[in-house]
Amino acid sequence: MNIYNSANTGIGFETAKDLARRGAKIILACRDELKGLQARDDIIRLTKNDKVIFKQLNLSSFASVRKFADDILKTEQSIHILVNNAGTGVLDNALTKDNLPVEVHVNHFGPFLLTVLLLPLLKSSAPSRIINVSSIMHRFGKVNPQTFHKQAKNILERRRVYSDTKLANLLFTLKLSQLLLGTRVTVNALHPGAVSTDIFRNQHPIVRYLIKLVWKTPYEGAQTSIHLAVAPELELVTGKYFVNCHEDSPSESAKDIHLAEQLWKLSETITNVMFS
Repeated sequence: MNIYNSANTGIGFETAKDLARRGAKIILACRDELKGLQARDDIIRLTKNDKVIFKQLNLSSFASVRKFADDILKTEQSIHILVNNAGTGVLDNALTKDNLPVEVHVNHFGPFLLTVLLLPLLKSSAPSRIINVSSIMHRFGKVNPQTFHKQAKNILERRRVYSDTKLANLLFTLKLSQLLLGTRVTVNALHPGAVSTDIFRNQHPIVRYLIKLVWKTPYEGAQTSIHLAVAPELELVTGKYFVNCHEDSPSESAKDIHLAEQLWKLSETITNVMFS
C-alpha cells in the first residue's frame, strides 16, 4: 500500500497515477474532500485500477494527522511507500489552531508527525520507502531551532519561510535516515524541478502564465518521485538528495547533523511524539 499526501493535483497526482498503473494500492491523503474524491475517480478511470482510496488529511492540524494515522494503523496491514508531497508557499503569517505558522506547519511539522506515527507499520512492512519532496530553494533557507516554529517578524522573514521549510525537509531526511539504519526502511528527498502546479495559485495571473509557459509540467516534475519509489537499485539507498532522477549534493546546511538533531528535538516537542 502506498500513501501520497496532497495527491489531488500536480506532481502528487501524477506520482499516484503512475504507481496505480503499476498495480499498486493507493491511498490519496488530501485536505479537500471534493478534489480528493475527484482525483480518486480520475485515477481509477485512467488506470483501470480500482484499488485507489481517498482519505481526508489536513496537515495543518495535528488532530487530523493523528486521526488519519490511527485509521491507517487500524485498517491497513502494510505501507511500502510513503510520499510526503504536500507543500505550500508564500502564505500569510497566520497561525494554525496548534499555534504554528501555517506554512511551517504544512511543510514540516505535519509531515514529521505523520511519518513518525506511521513508522511502526513502515518498519513491519520493510522493505519500504519514505520520499520527502523538498526543493532547490532549500539552498536559500536557514533553520534556527529557537525561532523556526514562530511567526515571521517582517516581510523579509515571511518570504524566506518556504526555503526554510524545504531545508527542514532535508534535515528531517538526514536524521531519520540515521535512526532507521538496519530497518530496511529508507528515506530520501528530492527537488522535482521548477514545476507549474497549484502551489502558485495565489500568484498574480501574469506570474502564473509565465510559470506555466517555461516550467516543467506536473508529469515531468513527478519523475524523480516515481524513480525514488520504484527503482530497484535504490532499495538500500537512504539519506540522499535527488534531482532529475540522479543523486545530487544538497547545501552544506542540509548536511549539518547537529542542526538536524536540534530540529528533530524541537519537532518531537512541538508534535508531542517520540521516535520508536
